[in-house]
Amino acid sequence: MTRDLDVLTSWHADWRGLRVAVLGLSVTGFSVADTLAELGAEVLVLSESATEEYERLVPLIGARLWIGDLGSVPEPLIDFAPEVVIASPGFAPAHPVIRWTQEQSIALWGDVELAWRVRDKVLRADGAPAEWVLITGTNGKTTTTQLTATMLVAGGLRAAPCGNIGVPVLDAVRDPAGFDVLVVELSSHQLWYLGLTAPAAQPVPWATTCLNLADDHLVWHGSADAYRAAKAFVYRNTRVACVYNKADDATRRMVEDADVIEGARAIGFGLGIPGPSDLGVVEGILADRAFLDDRRSSALELTTVADLAAHGLDAPHIVQNILAAAALARSLDVEPAAIAAALDAFRLDAHRIEVVARADGITWVDDSKATNPHAAQSSLRAFPGAIWIVGGDMKGVDLSELVAGAGATARAALVIGVDRGHLLEAFARHAPAVQVLEVVPGDTEEVMTRVVELAAGIARDGDTVLLAPAAASFDQFTGYADRGHRFAEAVRQLIDQGSAGDAGGSTPDADG
Repeated sequence: MTRDLDVLTSWHADWRGLRVAVLGLSVTGFSVADTLAELGAEVLVLSESATEEYERLVPLIGARLWIGDLGSVPEPLIDFAPEVVIASPGFAPAHPVIRWTQEQSIALWGDVELAWRVRDKVLRADGAPAEWVLITGTNGKTTTTQLTATMLVAGGLRAAPCGNIGVPVLDAVRDPAGFDVLVVELSSHQLWYLGLTAPAAQPVPWATTCLNLADDHLVWHGSADAYRAAKAFVYRNTRVACVYNKADDATRRMVEDADVIEGARAIGFGLGIPGPSDLGVVEGILADRAFLDDRRSSALELTTVADLAAHGLDAPHIVQNILAAAALARSLDVEPAAIAAALDAFRLDAHRIEVVARADGITWVDDSKATNPHAAQSSLRAFPGAIWIVGGDMKGVDLSELVAGAGATARAALVIGVDRGHLLEAFARHAPAVQVLEVVPGDTEEVMTRVVELAAGIARDGDTVLLAPAAASFDQFTGYADRGHRFAEAVRQLIDQGSAGDAGGSTPDADG
């Protein structure tokens, strides 16, 4: 007998005995297995590897674990005959197990779909589940998610950032404390799985945004069109506010094409003067002309660029993130004063346009989190004329357009990483006036020491040395945090060995 999955849209539905295969045993995979086991499902977890902790915990929660090669469909999965397969976000559409699942017409879910189905485990005081706010974009997702949650809390709401930010959505849904709002960061991978969701289980979020769109993860998705289509799913079924980037036509078109709940509004954000349904900047004031009755002739002040500058939040792309977060928070009636208070207390994570030192007239900035061209372009625009540290694992992305545009404004470039050839050619072809120094790969411990020495040798009073690699880090480092940490350490060592300066600090974060 085939189970009717459309009725499984509540924590209190009958999940007992449902055969579910869980692919992957990272923090997301474990949250899925743990949830299903608590619901009484029969769970088989399949993974190519597992930490000692997860290998010990999976049997304890009542699930089975199989570890082995997933390059083909394993016999234990076939024998298990799953009714549902729930994949961790790393499993691409072309993965053999994903293809097999779809060929067998087995329901294929992601962790976010399961979380939406069981979102009523813990209810608000009014007896309803937490509202969901969804955030995606090529860049700025994590910062905007953190900003939005901080603003909501400042406004008196119980809010939790979760999803791709590091805390699985299922962990937030099952938190016994309960929340008024879940602010869910979604990767394009998670959104691809949401695109498969059956109508009965499609999320109906309160507010949504796609911050920007630029080519990324093209190998995973198979094409730029598929990547864009996945991002566009964020707006589906939005009830109140579809927030889009006025400077990015792709996000506006996503909103125009989206199937939303009648009455949902399109809310634009941008660095220019806002229109009657926008948030923007007027003479240095961040203004809301979307969430007030008299928006045709007036606006509400949220904060000022000068106030943001005092906290290192005035880079143009960060101001855009702040405006997007403010739009999401205002859609939930958070007052402007609460938004201003939240911004006064907010600080960016490490490795995001972080000033790690100022010495001898030189500013050293760690934006190791700029792992793609779009993010690096934002950094270069925030620090025009910088000495630019660029390169790494390019993931097949061509940086010619970046070099010809924002990169051509750099005073000099230090090219690092294993994929240097195409990058060096791009500078020679598109930015011949930029001084280029090549850093030949060596011992990981020495790479950043050499980079910093070379940068110091050409830097002048007033210069900014900017680590914004536009590339992944795994060719030479364990992750972007490791890359940024080594940069900061090398800068501090240089300053300690030479002249005095007001060196700042940099702490590696946990995400690689």
